[in-house]
Amino acid sequence: MEVILKIAVVLFSIIIHEISHGYAALALGDKTAKLAGRLTLNPIKHIDPFGTVILPILLAIVSQGQFFFGWAKPVPYNPYNLSNQKWGDAIVSVAGPASNILVATVFSLVLHSGLGINQAFNEMLVFIIFMNVVLALFNLVPIPPLDGSKILFSFLPYKYIHIKHILERYGFVLLVFFIFFLWDFFVPYVIWVANLFL
Repeated sequence: MEVILKIAVVLFSIIIHEISHGYAALALGDKTAKLAGRLTLNPIKHIDPFGTVILPILLAIVSQGQFFFGWAKPVPYNPYNLSNQKWGDAIVSVAGPASNILVATVFSLVLHSGLGINQAFNEMLVFIIFMNVVLALFNLVPIPPLDGSKILFSFLPYKYIHIKHILERYGFVLLVFFIFFLWDFFVPYVIWVANLFL
């Protein structure tokens, strides 16, 4: 039962992240996500069969419920429809991680309110906070297709456009390398940030 609850937490944290991209784009004038029916908490609209279902379940089984990771279908938006052409991409991109930090903040307030029903309830609050901090920080890594790359590209001077092309061309390879070889170095910083909420 605990594993199922944790998978549900991961799923809805990812969905909130994606929906936030869509609402940020809508606020900037792009209705693509709205017209696609993606501004909803209905998980069926966001499920990627492998990233949202198969992978989290496999990781839960392999790690005995200690490690979860996954993704939802990206919420579509058209950057050319955004009213702010200079910073629109960055605003839409940062909305996802910002939503996860907001979720972590809300549940941190609940955790520190003293209203905890029991230890199991408090442990679930801690898991919600930790997972949302992980999602926020991981997505801020400047490697395509993560949000951090679009934020980086918005600030990158045109004379360094070749860096954007390199990152876009080898983004998947770089991301796999980061997950398997650099993630362990990243974890202490994630834990440090998470502890600010705990």
